[in-house]
Amino acid sequence: MDRYGGVEAGGTKFVCMVGSGPEDISAEIRFPTTTPAETIGRAVDFFREQLRSGPIRGVGIGSFGPLDLDPASPAYGFITTTPKPGWADTDLIGPLRELLQAPVVIDTDVNTAALGEYLWGAAQGIQQFIYNTIGTGIGAGGIINGLPIHGMLHPETGHMRIPHDLEMDPFPGICPFHGDCFEGLASGVALRERWGVPAEQLPVEAPAWDLQAHYIALALVNQICMISPQRVVLGGGVMKRAGLFPLVRRKVQRFLNGYVDRDEVKSEIDRYIVPPVLGDRSGCLGAIGMAQHWAGDLGPGKQ
Repeated sequence: MDRYGGVEAGGTKFVCMVGSGPEDISAEIRFPTTTPAETIGRAVDFFREQLRSGPIRGVGIGSFGPLDLDPASPAYGFITTTPKPGWADTDLIGPLRELLQAPVVIDTDVNTAALGEYLWGAAQGIQQFIYNTIGTGIGAGGIINGLPIHGMLHPETGHMRIPHDLEMDPFPGICPFHGDCFEGLASGVALRERWGVPAEQLPVEAPAWDLQAHYIALALVNQICMISPQRVVLGGGVMKRAGLFPLVRRKVQRFLNGYVDRDEVKSEIDRYIVPPVLGDRSGCLGAIGMAQHWAGDLGPGKQ
């Protein structure tokens, strides 16, 4: 069986895999995201070791961004204007191409996670959906007619502006570009800065979670009204907090106020706003799926 590589290049950690799908992963490693040289070097070392067992036909990378995704650009595969210190103008695909002498393709971490859930997870058989990750940062990707969403750049919904009542929440936000955008108000970093402790240390009954659900629901309402997805998947470390999904679902219904007259929103919202089936592996498995799709071995109509 052909082997493919997947890399989830996250702002907190990297995940690298070799295999062909959820039931066929022959090697996997996770390590912290530090400097570009050290982190990419560890990924290169992982794949160099895997080449001892045979060729790798291609590698997909799902990365935090922003990214240059224009294949005609000399900076294709580079991280561009990221707020992550030290990572702007970083070439992600060059070192792996040089090692593997095989195609290396790239997309956003959320688009690859969406692809993973489309191929093997919570969105199988659904042609139009949105995948959001609420973690260290916030981003969204999606699939429309079986293909990841792209345009001039790629979706940057973490930086959408949402209503911010400064009397209710005087926190100014932490985004270095926009202050109180969605990511600036509701990312894991924002939770820590606003409340003084990491999100995982906040009690379930803390008022932080009602406010968090408020901001997530506002963002989802924007997505639902603009894109009309057939399903919304919510992943990322913050969404693992017990009780957060029901809060978000109720607030989405309240904010829509009956305007979207569909059973998915009115009576079946537990099946409309859902967690990822693949869990923390969505992104890296989606990266493997992207490499397979490039090779013509997997994709719409081939699952």
